Amino acid sequence: MSIPLAERMRPQSLNDLIGQEHLAGSHSVLRKSIESGKVPSMILWGPPGVGKTTIANIIAHTLHIPFYSLSAISSGVKEVREVIEQAKQRTGCILFIDEIHRFNKSQQDALLGAVEKGTITLIGATTENPSFEVNSALLSRCLVYVLKPLDEIALQRLLKHALEADTELSKKNIDLKETAALINISGGDARKLLNLLEIVVNAAPETGPVEITDGLVMEVAQKKIALYDKSGEQHYDIISAFIKSIRGSDPNGAVYWLARMIEGGEDVKFIARRLVILASEDIGNANANALLLANAAFEAVNKIGYPESRIILSQCATYLAASPKSNASYMAIDAALAAVKEHGDLPVPLHLRNAPTRLMKNLDYGKNYQYAHDYDNNFSPQEYLPEKISGTVFYNPGKNAREEELRKWLKTRWKDKYGY
Repeated sequence: MSIPLAERMRPQSLNDLIGQEHLAGSHSVLRKSIESGKVPSMILWGPPGVGKTTIANIIAHTLHIPFYSLSAISSGVKEVREVIEQAKQRTGCILFIDEIHRFNKSQQDALLGAVEKGTITLIGATTENPSFEVNSALLSRCLVYVLKPLDEIALQRLLKHALEADTELSKKNIDLKETAALINISGGDARKLLNLLEIVVNAAPETGPVEITDGLVMEVAQKKIALYDKSGEQHYDIISAFIKSIRGSDPNGAVYWLARMIEGGEDVKFIARRLVILASEDIGNANANALLLANAAFEAVNKIGYPESRIILSQCATYLAASPKSNASYMAIDAALAAVKEHGDLPVPLHLRNAPTRLMKNLDYGKNYQYAHDYDNNFSPQEYLPEKISGTVFYNPGKNAREEELRKWLKTRWKDKYGY
């Protein structure tokens, strides 16, 4: 069987790595640790096809020490312990675990002692936030390196390098007229880009030059590329369609894309987590129950698992899609963060400051603070913002029934100041 182009082009040194300059650059911490021969256990976090496995291989190749590779999808505690036992007979080894986020707590715990004693140097690769997916004890023993999607410049370099350096492609007369489709479909994924290039070249007539255009790429991609790949290569496209369907209040679109993810073997926790985020970002106070249901769904699917969790996810997705929408809370915090960046650390008004000591009280900390419950309707129109940004509106209630009620309530209190 022919080795895929992406595998044939896998870099063997940091100098050959395209992209991830913040990790591979001459002054980067990771490069210095590799060159010194003292590599710590680490978690490589980033989307598919950006170099996680490649960096692990480069480290092993550079340090010339035993390298073991496991996939969290097909391996468990037994395989981990076997590697640890082999490592004890040697002077250390690297254990690379792909998709480490799929290991449960007991599987991750099996690594703890060996990592702590230095029996193994762990390199875990994950597409998910390790803060959520790697238990804290193991995470505290590892450095986390964040890998970024490859930008257009890096992808263009990859294409040029593949056409010039690959032993098979360099033999063919390939005219790369257009690259937009290749780059757009790849989504910053080097593996996807190179394998798509190879598919397009192989689909062209065997005789004569191969002229690659955007039209040819789209035609071949629609025929040859899987609609959903369990390796996660279209992970971001499908979840994007799913989220946008719910945001657009279309339960039919939402449940279709949900089915695509379920059929593709997507991680239930990933889907459920995105629903929790959406419930706050896109619905918010227009239907406060949305966040409660989404959070309950997240807890439930973690307990139930596939296949029954598909029902819970469907209930949540269709409910969120059918809910009124508001991004007012999302816009409010972004506006407030922008104000913080613009104005810096504005002083807290004296009447709002805490005054636990006599000195602070003598400095008027907390002086003239009006305790809301001492006033009619539990409200006093005092100042709660720094003087420089007094009167700034960050939260503007959305135009839906529930938030119009909130607007009406706020208007009775703050009309003169905020104009609700």
